[in-house]
Amino acid sequence: MTVKAADPTCGLARRILIVEDELMIRMLLEDMLSDLGYKVTAEAGRVDEAIPLARDAEVDAAILDLNLNGQSVLPVAELLVDRGVPFIFATGYGERGLPECYRNHPTLQKPFEQGTLERVLARVFESAKA
Repeated sequence: MTVKAADPTCGLARRILIVEDELMIRMLLEDMLSDLGYKVTAEAGRVDEAIPLARDAEVDAAILDLNLNGQSVLPVAELLVDRGVPFIFATGYGERGLPECYRNHPTLQKPFEQGTLERVLARVFESAKA
């Protein structure tokens, strides 16, 4: 499956926000996204860093680690919902670790491979079109 990481309306790579507290995972995710043709335009490792990005950054989607050093990422998710920005939860807990109201959002079970990331992002952008 080939993801169309470029926005067909303007030919630019889709912009992604990464919120992940583990630096090595964040770097790996950035490499995977780059390989798939996406552009990481904002990243954060803590909730207090992520909130202004979720509120103001120009992004097309976000990937959110559910637990940031013991803090829930849900305030960040709420801001993205308010803006209509699609997002994916990345968690070692799987979907069952999400609050009931967020279980309809795409989830990446850690650890995940690039192919899984590619498929989930494709579904996110297809759903956003609908």
